[in-house]
Amino acid sequence: MAVHKLQPKDHLKPSDLRGISNEQIEPHFEAHYKGYVTKYNEIQEKLADLNFSDRSKANQNYSEYRELKVEETFNYMGVILHELYFGHLKPQGEPSEALKKKVEEDFGSWDACIQEIKAAGIAFRGWAILGLDIFSGRLVVNGLDAHNVYNYTGLIPIIVLDTYEHAYYVDQKNKRPPYIDAFLQSLNWDVINERFEKAMKAYEVLKDFVK
Repeated sequence: MAVHKLQPKDHLKPSDLRGISNEQIEPHFEAHYKGYVTKYNEIQEKLADLNFSDRSKANQNYSEYRELKVEETFNYMGVILHELYFGHLKPQGEPSEALKKKVEEDFGSWDACIQEIKAAGIAFRGWAILGLDIFSGRLVVNGLDAHNVYNYTGLIPIIVLDTYEHAYYVDQKNKRPPYIDAFLQSLNWDVINERFEKAMKAYEVLKDFVK
């Protein structure tokens, strides 16, 4: 079985943000993000070493195969969500007219969308996400308590807010609201606009996926 390994994307490491210090970014990027890359790769090696007899022992209550597959999703999504998070942290640009129009259609107003992101950022233990639902074509805000539970199936992430304490504890201790404000002030709208455009193109291709 081929081993599918990941390499950390060092070029995504942000600096000099608005209200999120370099001292906060350092352990978040180097320890947490790269830790998920390392553990994902370890799991891939262990899955490659499992033979067919090990897979025949798969069990929903407990088995080595089940545990590896569960933690595979946790660590893989930990990698992807962190790459999306770090990838749009650099104060730059403005929301495109197309994005603003879509937000107003789906949320009623731009401010309503921002308030929804803030509320999800407080409500969820791990992540708050603004994404495009490929089944309805609507922008929605939802969240994750852990990397692999509670979110929509088929949601294309556009804005990804890390709400674990490791994302803000150096700067804010246990105060999450000022961190969320700093996050919103540090967004790279050029990246977000591009994600939105790609998500809408994907929706046009996939909208008839379920008939």
